[in-house]
Amino acid sequence: MKAKPTLICIPDISGFTEFMSSTNIELSSQVIPALLNKVIYANTIGLKVSEIEGDAILFYKTGDLPTFEELITQCRLFYTEFYKQLRLLHTQFKHNDDKINIPSVLGLKIVVHFGEKISAVPIGKNIKLMGEDVIIAHRLLKNKIPFDEYILLSENILDQYKDKIIERNFGWGTLHEKDTSYKHIGDISYSYIDLTPLVD
Repeated sequence: MKAKPTLICIPDISGFTEFMSSTNIELSSQVIPALLNKVIYANTIGLKVSEIEGDAILFYKTGDLPTFEELITQCRLFYTEFYKQLRLLHTQFKHNDDKINIPSVLGLKIVVHFGEKISAVPIGKNIKLMGEDVIIAHRLLKNKIPFDEYILLSENILDQYKDKIIERNFGWGTLHEKDTSYKHIGDISYSYIDLTPLVD
């Protein structure tokens, strides 16, 4: 299919490996799907699901971008709905020996990126995104941000709003700039904001 400009958004569960290795399969097989479903149904800006990758959801959107405010509001909603579900699960499994792991280990980080040429290729009943920027979006999950729960906005996505005034202080937190060097890709610049004040 023809490559199109595409917004990529990846909400990713932090602490997933630790949770899975320290929790019995009966509990983890209920907790992780419940959390991922909550994030999927919190989508209000017309994102489509390409893949569910164990601990992450690969959302994408072609066509008109949401406003910057709508984009941040959507990411904030993913996070707050995720934590509502965490609290419900903690209550639901409060008599389970592993219940302490649910709120203390798991969290959510969100990477938002934009690619000028991304192909959405149908494979069976699924849509597979292809292009260098899909790789970059996934690489950005490994970064130098000094905390585990955040929104990361790549320079590519911020450039789409460069003719608008981007508010970098949201009241509950401020965007900070950073860059990370990736093998075979080079330096990628991005901005990030700590999400934890939303639930503290």
